[in-house]
Amino acid sequence: MLVDMVIDGTDVPAGGTDPVDLVGELIRRTATGDRAAFADLYDMLSPRVFGLILRVLVNRAQSEEVLQEVFLEVWQSADRFAPNKGQGRSWLLTIAHRRAIDRVRSSEASSDRDIRSGFRDLATVPAGVAEQVELRIESQRVAGALRQLPDRQREAIMLAYYGGYSQSEIAALTGAPLGTVKTRMRDGLTRLRVEMGVTR
Repeated sequence: MLVDMVIDGTDVPAGGTDPVDLVGELIRRTATGDRAAFADLYDMLSPRVFGLILRVLVNRAQSEEVLQEVFLEVWQSADRFAPNKGQGRSWLLTIAHRRAIDRVRSSEASSDRDIRSGFRDLATVPAGVAEQVELRIESQRVAGALRQLPDRQREAIMLAYYGGYSQSEIAALTGAPLGTVKTRMRDGLTRLRVEMGVTR
């Protein structure tokens, strides 16, 4: 097999063109009930997925729970992955991001109910909680703004911010030229600022 290197789940054939989506292949095999493929998928991506979730939730224990929820969803819905619509890694990271945001919303709704019911006095909230709430609200604002972006711009920004990939790695993962990735990120970030009301 003519493969020069593997970049986090993407084979880059000799000549550097037409990356093979290894993550997508593992997802397709998982859809057939292949437990070994699912184990490989978990081993390959769980650290990256956990990092994404932790950035959104801040709380390690909750992030570990959501990580398990994400991979359970992947196991149950792998047959919904559509290779013609994007890379397997992006599909999985999107699930993880959505799950993390759902957990933030659920936690906030629970806190609101507690406060309305009189179970928790705002004056007794421990130090540091306010900062966590602010971070979560900001994460929600970012998630809402990201949903307004075109798919390709959102994919590039999510891979860079949540996945920690460089622009050249994103180009290899998505099969897009490096210049195209740079343009998507620049235009996407510009639109994000507008969506979030950032004026400078």
